[in-house]
Amino acid sequence: MNLLQIGILVFCFIETLNIIILYFKPNSTMGNGVGVFDSYNELIEDPKSTEFIKYLTNWVAGCKLIFIMVGIVVVIFGNYNTQIFTVLALIISILSFYWRLFPAIKRLDKANRISPKGYSKTLNYMIMAFVLGFSIILIIEIFKNLL
Repeated sequence: MNLLQIGILVFCFIETLNIIILYFKPNSTMGNGVGVFDSYNELIEDPKSTEFIKYLTNWVAGCKLIFIMVGIVVVIFGNYNTQIFTVLALIISILSFYWRLFPAIKRLDKANRISPKGYSKTLNYMIMAFVLGFSIILIIEIFKNLL
């Protein structure tokens, strides 16, 4: 097993934990639980929005499940080049967080609509850890093959 496969599997494991939280304990403040959003509890209890909020939460979990399944297929059946480009695609897709999601969560944090306060910074560090980890793995694997 190479570093690319290990990195993809670690990502799949962490995202599996996030999916479990989203499906079975969505109000959690751990992982990707939506309990960090103060308005979640209000909206989930409002009969007009309950099913919509559940739908969106389950939709996010389902999207994460697609990433995990593709990652597992790439680890098991993908050749080295497929694994390289999968890690590159993961880096790009994870970086997309900074386009729409990070600005939104920063605004919510600044408006005191997230608990705990400062969660946007914690999430930023977690996302950067993924990007940095995958980038290091990618660089090591590329240079290893050049030598």
